[in-house]
Amino acid sequence: MQKEKDQVEEKDQVEDKDQQDIDQETQEEVTSQEESEPEEEVDEITKLQAEVTEAKDKYLRLYSEFENFRRRTAKEKIDLIGSANKDLVENLVPVLDDFERALKSMEENEELKPAQEGTDLIYNKFKKVLEAKGLKKMDINKGDDFNDDFHEAITQIPAGDDMAGKVVDVVENGYFLNDKVVRFAKVVTGAKA
Repeated sequence: MQKEKDQVEEKDQVEDKDQQDIDQETQEEVTSQEESEPEEEVDEITKLQAEVTEAKDKYLRLYSEFENFRRRTAKEKIDLIGSANKDLVENLVPVLDDFERALKSMEENEELKPAQEGTDLIYNKFKKVLEAKGLKKMDINKGDDFNDDFHEAITQIPAGDDMAGKVVDVVENGYFLNDKVVRFAKVVTGAKA
């Protein structure tokens, strides 16, 4: 019986030893898991921070693109509105010139004074309507320097050294429509004698 007891005790000791080994292995696994969990958490936090930074960057880029698009379309709309009447105004400028010529010829004849007054009223009203749409007459005087951005030289006449390269006479007025040239002024320039 003693033998059996000894065998049972030995068996218990072996089982205890096995249990201790298992407990030690389990403890080592838990410790290694605990050590790896903070590393995994740090890796995950870093990954999430990178994703948040990337999302912020995408948002800022998208917002900037939208703002640029909004500004560009607003500018295009303003330009379109400003130049919508361009063709009509370009076609009406010669009519304005005809009015000016008619008024000039009526000034010479005294019998046409009443007709001149009526024509003058119509001319002023017509001119104001065109000015309200953005038409503006170029201010060109004799003696101004020739500028090919605004003037079109139709001929040159000898005018001496002091008038060389300058406007000698304005044949046809030039006009702006919203600060863009609609028609160049036709001028006569001076040439060296």
